[in-house]
Amino acid sequence: MAKWDVVIRFDEVTYGYVAPKWLLNEVSFSVREWSKITLMGQNGAGKSTIFKMITGEYKPNEGRILITSWQHIAIARQVMHAEDKNLTIAEYFRKYSRSDAHNIDRDIQNVLEAVNFLPPKEIPFSDFLDRVIKSFSGGQQARLLLAWALIQNPDILLLDEPTNNLDTEGIWQMTSFLQDYQWTVLVISHDAEFLNSFTDGILYLDIFTRKVEQFVGNYHDAVEQVERKIEAQNRENARLEKEIQANKDQANVFAHKWWKLRAVAKKMVEKAEELEANKGDVRREDKTIRDFTIPNQEGIGGQIIEINSVQIIRNHQAEEKEVNITLWKNRHLLLSGPNGIGKSTLLESIAKSTAKGVKIGPNVKIGYYRQDFSTLDFSQKVYDCLFEASDRKALDKDLRSFASGFLITWELMATPIGALSEGQKWLVMFCKLALEKPGLLILDEPTNHINFRHLPVIAKALDEYEGTMIMVSHIDEFVWQVRIDEYLELE
Repeated sequence: MAKWDVVIRFDEVTYGYVAPKWLLNEVSFSVREWSKITLMGQNGAGKSTIFKMITGEYKPNEGRILITSWQHIAIARQVMHAEDKNLTIAEYFRKYSRSDAHNIDRDIQNVLEAVNFLPPKEIPFSDFLDRVIKSFSGGQQARLLLAWALIQNPDILLLDEPTNNLDTEGIWQMTSFLQDYQWTVLVISHDAEFLNSFTDGILYLDIFTRKVEQFVGNYHDAVEQVERKIEAQNRENARLEKEIQANKDQANVFAHKWWKLRAVAKKMVEKAEELEANKGDVRREDKTIRDFTIPNQEGIGGQIIEINSVQIIRNHQAEEKEVNITLWKNRHLLLSGPNGIGKSTLLESIAKSTAKGVKIGPNVKIGYYRQDFSTLDFSQKVYDCLFEASDRKALDKDLRSFASGFLITWELMATPIGALSEGQKWLVMFCKLALEKPGLLILDEPTNHINFRHLPVIAKALDEYEGTMIMVSHIDEFVWQVRIDEYLELE
């Protein structure tokens, strides 16, 4: 195979459950060997579905998917499978590795080194391999997901939101890894700056047309190409509109003349209809969630939470750290520290009221955003989840109207939460929090899984939240838009 030959081709691929509401509609694109391509699109547009079709997990209803036969494909998913979290590192890699038994430990060490996830020198590597995966932070599990894909020695690497849960250093390391990576890569990401640093092509999945637009260059190049395309199409449509109106006006004049000119009028109407058919569809931009507020719990005030000590993890050992933080109503705390230090564990223990050294005021209602959405009942339908969040007080029309502001359609309302994309679960989660009206809002990486277009809206809602808030986020551009009154660095 020559360099830059096509290794993946979608040829008018259609996929979905019920026509005409296809998830993908006559999608065509190609990926060349050794290219680095980003797949972008609105939450729920079908990006992860395309990955599953590349791996063969899903089959098209119509069209063809052609993949070079000798290309081995591996995918690093957004989240760890629940059953895999109970495995040790060694068990996890041995379950999926293509290595023989003799070389497996060496290969595990190599891929962990590639993702910068080796233990400190004082901890034996064998002991490290015996650690259960659920004991690691979300950011550390993200590195394991990438290492899991790499140990399969893929020719085509698929990465689904690889920067989720990573701290600043982790994002930088992921960027450097992809810049140096020598094989074919397809990445799903909403992080424009991250993908702009390494990508050489964009596949944009339009949620309205259900088709894919292909662009050469990085994200910013793609945006410029889209804008030029829109401007050109608007100019052409404006020209056609003027010609259409002129034909209609003349047809109206002739139609009221004597009978000999009625045939001319008919031809002009037909010409106008032909011109109307020639008008091009202008690509519509992604919808953005509407501005919203998260109401504060009524009837509470004063001291909401007092933090006197926290548990942190150093060199894989737990230790207590004394702090002195008191949060009153309308105070916002940013919790920071590297992956694995214990941020998510602390937030979970506060949310469950089990954290030692932490006192929460009486009758304080807690709203908890967990990065893996495990606070949601995946078997529950979206409507039932949101109705319960409103204390079963919301009228049907009011609930549906409120949910629509989060791009939750009537169709999604009837869908089990477990069947949603990660981005759609995010929409449900924030809609739920707004309906709950918490007095203490706990947020663990609230920007994961979401379209970057939503970031200013969620930042504004959090900035204006008048209750008490504790947040973990590694996205500086997002944090700068949110009012922060207190800081707690766990390192």
